[in-house]
Amino acid sequence: MGLSEASRPRDTHILLATTEAMELRRRDYHVERPLLNQEQLEQLGHWGSVTGAPKWRTWFQCSHARARALLFRCLPVLAWLPQYPVRDWLLGDLLSGLSVAIMQLPQGLAYALLAGLPPVFGLYSSFYPVFIYFLFGTSRHISVGTFAVMSVMVGSVTESLAPDEAFLQTSNSTVDQVARDATRVQLASTLSVLVGLFQVGLGLVHFGFVVTYLSEPLVRGYTTAASIQVFVSQLKYVFGLRLSNFSGPLSLIYTVLEVCQKLPQAVVGTVVTAIVAGVVLVLVKLLNGKLQRHLPLPIPGELLTLIGATGISYGVGLKRRFGVDVVGNIPAGLVPPVAPNLQLFVKLVGNAFAIAIVGFAIAISLGKIFGLRHGYRVDSNQELVALGLSNLIGGIFRCFPVSCSMSRSLVQESTGGNTQVAGAISSLFILIIIVKLGELFQDLPKAVLAATIIVNLKGMLMQFTDICSLWKANRVDLLIWLVTFVATILLNLDLGLAVAVAFSLLLVVVRTQLPHYCVLGQVPDTDIYRDVAEYSEAREVPGVKVFRSSATVYFANAELYSDALKRRCGVDVDQLISRKKKLLRKQELKLKQLQKKLQKQGAASKGTSVSANVNTSDGDIESNNVEGSKAQQVSTENELEDTAASGQEEAKAPDASTLRALGLPQPDFHSLVLDLGALSFVDTVCVKSLKNIFRDFREIEVEVYMAACHTPVVTQLEAGHFFDASITKQHLFASVHDAVIFALQQPRANPVGPVLVTKL
Repeated sequence: MGLSEASRPRDTHILLATTEAMELRRRDYHVERPLLNQEQLEQLGHWGSVTGAPKWRTWFQCSHARARALLFRCLPVLAWLPQYPVRDWLLGDLLSGLSVAIMQLPQGLAYALLAGLPPVFGLYSSFYPVFIYFLFGTSRHISVGTFAVMSVMVGSVTESLAPDEAFLQTSNSTVDQVARDATRVQLASTLSVLVGLFQVGLGLVHFGFVVTYLSEPLVRGYTTAASIQVFVSQLKYVFGLRLSNFSGPLSLIYTVLEVCQKLPQAVVGTVVTAIVAGVVLVLVKLLNGKLQRHLPLPIPGELLTLIGATGISYGVGLKRRFGVDVVGNIPAGLVPPVAPNLQLFVKLVGNAFAIAIVGFAIAISLGKIFGLRHGYRVDSNQELVALGLSNLIGGIFRCFPVSCSMSRSLVQESTGGNTQVAGAISSLFILIIIVKLGELFQDLPKAVLAATIIVNLKGMLMQFTDICSLWKANRVDLLIWLVTFVATILLNLDLGLAVAVAFSLLLVVVRTQLPHYCVLGQVPDTDIYRDVAEYSEAREVPGVKVFRSSATVYFANAELYSDALKRRCGVDVDQLISRKKKLLRKQELKLKQLQKKLQKQGAASKGTSVSANVNTSDGDIESNNVEGSKAQQVSTENELEDTAASGQEEAKAPDASTLRALGLPQPDFHSLVLDLGALSFVDTVCVKSLKNIFRDFREIEVEVYMAACHTPVVTQLEAGHFFDASITKQHLFASVHDAVIFALQQPRANPVGPVLVTKL
């Protein structure tokens, strides 16, 4: 012990000495490299275009390894199930599956009412799709099945295409519920098949990236508006009213107005039942929140409420004595598969695509969250296929479109679920209920299901707090949230989603048209260049302007980029070029007038010499006069020729067309550096715009350089024939600092001030 304790101070001193030496070396560290333009950079790095074999050649290659990989990719359960650690995970998955099944029973019954269908079809939708996803899905924690947003979207379709008014019996003006339900079930199952076809097709063509166009503010605003739709749709069950079925724009407003108008007709027993059930559910949820740390499983409030409400309804006779509407007949057993009605595809195609996108967006967003939390990868394209097969096969077995539930997914994770074995176990519990126990809930009041739905909307309704957080964080995202919410409330779910996506994409275009333009200056003693308006110590390099845009340049903002560049440079480039061209035209006009005058004088002198030769036979005096006049004409002609020659020499001289020679003001900089680091791509309009910038600034005697271009952008510039004899890759530099130093090293007829740039 003593030896070790004595050696510790010595080791500490050695470590401190080594650290100090490394610190001194770090301070003396000095970087120096040559200036690199694009040509030199390509030679130094041995640049070459990427040439690879076409992917289609590998598609048709067959091998045992490729077949096995393809099988595991299409059926992910074969990859992880053989390696399933039974001792470690089975108990957690069993408890999680039981908890999810307890939630899925009341939610399945309730969400079937949202879809406008008999409650038993909610149980079917909680069994078939869950088991299919167990085989094909890649997320281990999401709970696939009925979901409020999807159900209300299905309900808007079924109630608009099969309204109650279409099934009125002529004898007593009552609704033929059997025929109505059969028609709506056919509509919902056909819609589910079509949704599944869309999702499978998009997944096979690797269209999973489509969800990236649904930003988080858009999805949260949409689900918040959908929760309002769900809440309003349940008011008729809470008050026991019979309402008209409105569809299309402003249908929500019309429904609310009709509910307010018919409130005096509300059934008191139904209202009391809904209030009591809602209070019980809220109290149980509060109790679960407080006892969360002490309970191995949350108290199944929904299941206990359903069992208690069913027992009270059966014992007291709520339907017979108080007119409370109940669920009614729930047939035991499974139904045989039925082929979809292909004639309905044309009517349902628009709604099916919207439901497919929304369902996938919600599922993949939750799947990505759980994947990042637990360290595994979720394949978006395989998720599309898995969800599509769940809806496709489920539609054949009379299910309506499903997605994943946020509340059930959180319960599945928090109660110890590790894989989709929990989902398979929950589907088996639902199967037992369908086969044996479903008929016990025939006396369940619909008001209790409505109360269950409304209480479970708490999570989505709490998203209204996004308004305050987005106001502080990003007001553009807040605008997307508000537009999505208002459009969905006013235009219904399908049109609201279309408007939200269109507005979001339009806003992206607008934001690229309004980027941040700035002139850069050098931070002292560094090779770093920053906006001179934001950094007070940044100084512009004398004689050099450095310009940057925060967005890429393309057809929508190329003209704005050029205008901002000319405005930030402090020189009216267009006016200066216009004045220069006017002065040059005046010079050309004077030269032409001088040449015409010379030609006239030459013609006149020839005429005079002829008349003198004719009159040479006269006296000596006349001869002397003629000779004198001839000599005078010759001298005048020589003067004109000298003047014309001098005018031509001045016109042809290189300095005759300069700004200084023309008496025009010169810019206070001789070089312009374009920082193109923000460019992610270029199009033909961008190429033409850059060429025009080179041409215009060269007209006012300013040389243009480009810096920090990415290699794909350089390749696109080459493909667009940007480089030629006047614009070469020597005008393109690896960094802004290289371009500035190169510009300052070029010889100038009129150097500008002292150079402050330092080369690191």
